[in-house]
Amino acid sequence: MEYVQIVIGLVLLVLAGDFLVRGAVSIAKRMGVPVLVIGLTIVAFGTSAPELVVGIDAVLEGAPTLALGNVVGSNIANILLVIGVPAIIAPMCCATPRLGRNLLIMLGANALFIGMAANGTIRWIHGLIMLMMLFSFLYYSAIYGREHPEEEDNDLEELKEEPAGYFKAGVMVLGGLIGLSLGADFLVNGAVMIAREFGVSEAVIGLTLVAIGTSLPELVTAVAAAMHRQGDVAIGNVIGSNIFNILGIIGAASLFGDIPIPKSFLAVDFWVMLATALALLPFIVLRTKIRRRSGIIMFSLYIVYMVYLGINGDTAGALSLSIPNITDLDI
Repeated sequence: MEYVQIVIGLVLLVLAGDFLVRGAVSIAKRMGVPVLVIGLTIVAFGTSAPELVVGIDAVLEGAPTLALGNVVGSNIANILLVIGVPAIIAPMCCATPRLGRNLLIMLGANALFIGMAANGTIRWIHGLIMLMMLFSFLYYSAIYGREHPEEEDNDLEELKEEPAGYFKAGVMVLGGLIGLSLGADFLVNGAVMIAREFGVSEAVIGLTLVAIGTSLPELVTAVAAAMHRQGDVAIGNVIGSNIFNILGIIGAASLFGDIPIPKSFLAVDFWVMLATALALLPFIVLRTKIRRRSGIIMFSLYIVYMVYLGINGDTAGALSLSIPNITDLDI
């Protein structure tokens, strides 16, 4: 039944997240909110809503490392899978001006996250700092977007649609929120049961099963963008999603409870996440394309990482249970 729960949870999260975004965008358009603001807030928050609700629910259910694994695993999958697979289909362009700026912010968020995690526990004060950084990023992006309207992102499908009426949009938002809550509950409970059944940590389940599942919508969108030769839009969405995953999801989840950091993350997984982020640097700095060969390498590296987690899952589970006493200290 736990596998059925996970499938039901993922389906609910994908459908509910889409309903929530489209309903909220319709209401914002009806109220005359500028497209730039909608793209930076509603769409950005909405597309990360499944991961956000899963993260908070995992902390409340007593499985905080599942939330941690979901974020780290999703960030790795977003680059190696969500960019790697579409690049095999068609070259992914990296020439959009805003990509370089946002990549630096993503790298900074990675460094901040790893630095805070080195203490052994992500606490509410760390989450507060992350959320302040996120809102600063949104504010800066809004100001920059006003000054450079030519870079405004009008390629998002949600922004092209005719807005629904207030009643229909309200029902979509309400249904989306209910679906997200139920989906997260199904997914987290199913994942925890599988982890206990196979004797692995929730962190490893988060890095693999949950991370891949919550990254599937982005993968489908990126493949569609690549087929329409809009790879720069897909890369921009991945960078933005990774920023939100760290600053928004970990930031919000840690307000509901401490998130202990398994030793295996400090030894391997954080550095894999950082390395995948740095892998985009030469493409974006040189404004070159991510072609088929690079896509195959990215996809192959992801398979290698999954195999590593499969082989070392029991070890990671054991390590995740031994948190040093210094984590009782706050900074």
